[in-house]
Amino acid sequence: METNLSNMRSKRRVYDGCGQIETNGSLLPGLCDDVALKCLALACRSDYASLSCLNTRFNKLIKSGNLYGERKVLGIAEHWVYLVCDLRGWEAFDAMRKKWMKLPKIPCDECFNHADKESLAVGSELLVFGREFYDFAIWKYSLVRGNWIKCQGMNLPRCLFGSSSLGSIAIVAGGSDKSGNVLKSAELYDSSSGRWEMLPNMHSPRRLCSGFFMDGKFYVIGGMTSPTDSLTCGEEFDLKTREWRKIEGMYPNVNRAAQAPPLVAVVDNQLYAVEYLTNMVKKYDKEKNTWDVLGRLPVRADLSNGWGLAFKACGEQLLVVGGQRGPEGEAVVLNSWHPKSGVKDGTLDWKVIGVKEHVGVFVYNCAVMGC
Repeated sequence: METNLSNMRSKRRVYDGCGQIETNGSLLPGLCDDVALKCLALACRSDYASLSCLNTRFNKLIKSGNLYGERKVLGIAEHWVYLVCDLRGWEAFDAMRKKWMKLPKIPCDECFNHADKESLAVGSELLVFGREFYDFAIWKYSLVRGNWIKCQGMNLPRCLFGSSSLGSIAIVAGGSDKSGNVLKSAELYDSSSGRWEMLPNMHSPRRLCSGFFMDGKFYVIGGMTSPTDSLTCGEEFDLKTREWRKIEGMYPNVNRAAQAPPLVAVVDNQLYAVEYLTNMVKKYDKEKNTWDVLGRLPVRADLSNGWGLAFKACGEQLLVVGGQRGPEGEAVVLNSWHPKSGVKDGTLDWKVIGVKEHVGVFVYNCAVMGC
């Protein structure tokens, strides 16, 4: 009896050539693979690297990306903040575990490394848009592979566009081409296929605009048609009808050439924005097409016309990422506010959820990924 048990155990623990344990049975002994997959999907994303070292089946499962699909089915989402504050590269902040992680350096040329860039999180990918020596380029970091690769370029490459993501898709609209022409075209990116698809044109060309998804529709607001002409109208794109609808006066805060694109974020299908000059947070009233003042930002946006500051949705919270100078030096601070907590005496209860020291005070790029 004793010998038979030993034989059974030895068959279930076989080491592969890399020293990993190869289980001949299920992913987790005693559980069918469907149940084991659900258990592994509940593990924290930051533990995936360690889990992949346990055995080759875990390694293959994590590299396949199937765990992210299972997490989506189960409604599990951890929100990580990806940001870059200096040329040392991108870092990720696990908002749940309050943990910082460095990403590999982008294997780009020096032009891309030093030029202005834009970023977008879609599905389990982080896209970074910029300009290389000869043309625009897009690099993407995949959570599944854990590395940077060149992304297929847009049908009409651009910069200074409005963009946002919804699940595995993203839309970019407007911007400028490499000749400086202001665009009214839009494109949809599908992260499951890695392909770009042209969408119908907007009513107005615009650059330095912002995009967001709300109630399942894509919106673009703000921006300029020329160095002197700003837009106060917004546009709504219906994914079902594939038509644009113009909304007059949706963003009355007129953009100027020196100002950053509108800082906007959507939480629980409610739109919020930052007014640079007053450092106030506003909420959009969909029925009245007006904006209501809620309270003050935890950092100043007026010092640099909105540049160097990130205003994002992070799950059910609003997130402000900005620089701060103190007795101990410069740092980037992550502040969050939960809209469901309400406004008390005209004050928003901002809470510090993370601090990154010795990286300067300017946030060049920031994206939030929830998967």
